[in-house]
Amino acid sequence: MGGDHGPAVTLPACQAFLARHPDAALVLVGTADALAPAAGWARCTLRTATEVITMDDPVEVALRRKRDSSMRVAIAQLKAEDSAAPLAQAAVSAGNTGALMAVARYVLKTLDGIDRPAIATVMPNRRGAYTTVLDLGANVDCTPEHLLQFAVMGSALVAAVGGKEEPTVGLLNIGEEAIKGSETIKLAGELLREAGAAGQINFHGNVEGNDIFLGTTDIVVCDGFVGNVLLKTSEGLASMLSDMIKQEFTRTPFTKLAALVALPVLNRFKARVDPRGYNGAALLGLRGLVFKSHGSADAYAFEQALTRAYDAARNRLLDRVHDRIAQSRGPVAGHEPDARSLAA
Repeated sequence: MGGDHGPAVTLPACQAFLARHPDAALVLVGTADALAPAAGWARCTLRTATEVITMDDPVEVALRRKRDSSMRVAIAQLKAEDSAAPLAQAAVSAGNTGALMAVARYVLKTLDGIDRPAIATVMPNRRGAYTTVLDLGANVDCTPEHLLQFAVMGSALVAAVGGKEEPTVGLLNIGEEAIKGSETIKLAGELLREAGAAGQINFHGNVEGNDIFLGTTDIVVCDGFVGNVLLKTSEGLASMLSDMIKQEFTRTPFTKLAALVALPVLNRFKARVDPRGYNGAALLGLRGLVFKSHGSADAYAFEQALTRAYDAARNRLLDRVHDRIAQSRGPVAGHEPDARSLAA
């Protein structure tokens, strides 16, 4: 029901996903009218909800007033009832990000040793691979301990979905030197180095913004304010580059001919930088797999989010995050309960 387009996008995306993944099944959650076109679909279970969280709803409304919202009903499918197994292994939503994080945290709770969940996604890099970045907006202000927890969870994500058992971790900073950055970043660097020395993570050191696209490390950790600005800037830059290339190659008959010759290369470049191909950010640190799709996602982009959730469930991401935390000290090195999270 969420996002800018709702069922007009999500239903076609679900059809395409099912066609490409014959071993997968979907639980579709929404109002009765929205679900009507999906009646009779193979490998689909329908769950009705009487309320919908809008993109403008504050968190308080999502949590306290709309208790039968499609978002909340969907996330509840991840919880086991008594001795029964949960109906779903992952949830995907294109709805209100703040509400999704709050509802998911309330319904599922966080894993032991994690103060705050983090939003993680991938960005293309020059090595022809991807750099996983977190947090991308769930936590505007972070302590050094939070950044360490992000590194542990990000390592589990890349190990599960990316196939790298010991991915490298970089701490986003204004320079590579350990003496640079705010006090929070400096203290986070110390914790990450200690965790690296203890074999809990594969810590590379400080990295700068350009290292994300150079592929210097597999993972880059930062606070949610910086991460969200980075994400939106990179999406805007990719869109601008695509438009500029299109404009330049359509100026004259000669440039149009050049564009025709270069079309295979241009198409590969467009696919490489197209943000739709990287849609689907993981909300790490919860007792369940929840993925956030971009609100403006089209059917192709939403299908990518479904595929990311499917891959995470198939590769036991939740178990891997739990195991990584358990292998860390106390259960995560440097972990101290966050008074704000306990109050919440």
